[in-house]
Amino acid sequence: MQDRKSIPVEIKIRTEMFQNDEMNEHFVEVSGQMVRIGEVLYLRYEEMVEGVETPVPVTLKILPDGKVELIRAGDLRMKLRFHYQESQETHYKSPYGTLYISTYTNNIRVSLKDRPYSGHVVIDYDLFAGEEKLGVYHLDLTFTA
Repeated sequence: MQDRKSIPVEIKIRTEMFQNDEMNEHFVEVSGQMVRIGEVLYLRYEEMVEGVETPVPVTLKILPDGKVELIRAGDLRMKLRFHYQESQETHYKSPYGTLYISTYTNNIRVSLKDRPYSGHVVIDYDLFAGEEKLGVYHLDLTFTA
């Protein structure tokens, strides 16, 4: 059985989205859980998404090799994978249908601390639908126990 440790954390997320020559910024502060299973770290929280009535469960999975996955469940299903300077294909399921998308990670940095349990994740990526570039994204997430 894997060693499992769950700790309540406060999470701050800032996302900058550059689309169609416009920049939008989204900022969220939320309580969540940090769960460590073996060498993999999971940050779990819920966020409200425009047009969706119930909170969307979100998991940020941090792998020991520095790769990161952002997983949304519920009515909006998506798993974005971030591997440094690699393109990763996935799909996004919404009430309107399934969209096939991919990410290209330009920059990824993960720093974790034990006392207190805290961390900082920065990801810069491009988002594509087929060959069409939908936008450039900057995700900056910090958490503290």
